[in-house]
Amino acid sequence: MIRINRNRILYVFGLAALFITAMPIIAMAADSKPALYATGWAVLPPIVAIGLALITKEVYSSLFIGILAGGLLYSGMDFSKFMNHVMIDGFVTSLSTPGNVGILVFLVILGMLVSMMNLSGGSAAFGSWAAQKIRTRRGAEYSTVALGLMIFVDDYFNCLTVGSVMKPLTDKYNVSRAKLAYLIDATAAPVCILAPISSWAAAVSGFVQGKNGLSVFIQAIPYNFYALLTIAMMFMIITMNFDYGKMAVYEKNAAEEGDLFTVKDAAALKNDDADDTVHQGTVMDLVFPVIVLIISCVIGMLYTGGF
Repeated sequence: MIRINRNRILYVFGLAALFITAMPIIAMAADSKPALYATGWAVLPPIVAIGLALITKEVYSSLFIGILAGGLLYSGMDFSKFMNHVMIDGFVTSLSTPGNVGILVFLVILGMLVSMMNLSGGSAAFGSWAAQKIRTRRGAEYSTVALGLMIFVDDYFNCLTVGSVMKPLTDKYNVSRAKLAYLIDATAAPVCILAPISSWAAAVSGFVQGKNGLSVFIQAIPYNFYALLTIAMMFMIITMNFDYGKMAVYEKNAAEEGDLFTVKDAAALKNDDADDTVHQGTVMDLVFPVIVLIISCVIGMLYTGGF
């Protein structure tokens, strides 16, 4: 309770600081351009969103307040302009765009698919099969990255699938949950932005006007240094057995004391209890839906592109 109250106090303090910061720049708004156009104040909204997320651990509300901060800078505290930009041009327009709605439905279906694979026992069966083939801690980490590279259709689907599949195996070899989350997250987004057949490729190529967006996307792959170096870094960290910062503390506790969490996570423990009650399944219960998903995505992209 004390922790919750403290977070709420910090949350309110951050919100108040946001409005106090915005007050002296009201007069700087220009009529011809958005307020504070092309100035350093443009970094304020992401700083507010990230700062509040770190303080409160509430991502959605922090992002929403970051959006409000951007609206304030854009409108110069003009209420009507603020509402039109944030609500009408922002939320309403985004949710009424067929492409955005399609992506939202796609992600919802992906979440349903992962839940079905977990309930059918496919994820647990694949984990048990992998445990027979992989016999070292380093091998469990390598296989986590390798599986992440294979599921390139969507980063959210990647995280959900690889996390549920590899968790039993990494737990067996005392890989901390923090390290598992890092390996999954640092592989998912880079591989999706590098793969021409992915939700990221479809979204990014759609922004290219007057040219073949997919061709431009493919030509830019060798210059996507962040994604390429991040994937390379995953293999280097595993090969060199190198951990730093908080990760080193988590990994030491996991390897020496069998403590996978260091900081107890009630939600994660609850999910672990739920995983113990899954039905018996086979590896095909996991592999077959993923193969069908990839084939369907390729056919869907060809269809929407006019073959």
